[in-house]
Amino acid sequence: MDLPERIEAGMQLSLRFATANGCPPLFAKAIRHAVFPGGARIRPKLCLAVATACGDSDPQAADAAATAIELLHCASLVHDDMPCFDNAATRRGQASVHAEFGEEIALLVGDGLIVAAFETVARETMHAPRLTAPLIATIAKAVGSPYGLVAGQAWESEADINIDQYHRAKTASLFAGAVSTGALASGGSPQDWLPLADALGSAYQVADDLYDVIGEGGSMGKPVGQDARNAKPNIAIRLGIEGALKHLRTMVDSAADSVPECPGRDAFRAMIRNEATRLMPKKLAASAA
Repeated sequence: MDLPERIEAGMQLSLRFATANGCPPLFAKAIRHAVFPGGARIRPKLCLAVATACGDSDPQAADAAATAIELLHCASLVHDDMPCFDNAATRRGQASVHAEFGEEIALLVGDGLIVAAFETVARETMHAPRLTAPLIATIAKAVGSPYGLVAGQAWESEADINIDQYHRAKTASLFAGAVSTGALASGGSPQDWLPLADALGSAYQVADDLYDVIGEGGSMGKPVGQDARNAKPNIAIRLGIEGALKHLRTMVDSAADSVPECPGRDAFRAMIRNEATRLMPKKLAASAA
């Protein structure tokens, strides 16, 4: 299977366990709504690409890590869209989970996806228990506190927001988790891949901020103008469109240049540049080329 097929197979398997017989029907429908159809799946793609570059010695463990990373990303989107945060009515071109199923179910769906992520790693690494603890610890660090997704969301409640720490926690942390678990699952060194994660995470956040400012829904299919409306930090507002584009170009170049020596390094670099271009607002793609 190619990488997208491996990712979707892993997501389907995890959701089959989460929605097995006895699961409340409304919750089962809502949790699938949160996961399918998927977005770009860039984080699990990155995880599996790193695993492949490191030899892909344990595809089952790598697939579990990629699935967990994406489940946690989906959970963060469900919670981020809720009225207590962005109050977004749409996500990925369809109604957000709380808009479709109500706040109570949305909260539980986010929680359920978090649990499913860690259950997936535990279940799918039973054949290789030496990997279970390192993978779970690495993923937990990427989504927890003080430097993970939870901390990133918490920065939004601070009176004085450090935008660099905010972006690193809310966006780059899960990219770090993706590359680290991909390397761990295949006997590679996570440290070799962290500069790539940091730069790519920053580039992705800048692109997302640009979408929000210029009025394009972007790959996430969510409402625009959310950051200004909710008084959230946005690098395109802080630096201006041209400044943000320059920063984006720098981060993409840095991400591509930071790919360590590995089989298919040139192809890996090309994938990074293609993903960055695809995620960019169409109005600005030519300017950033």
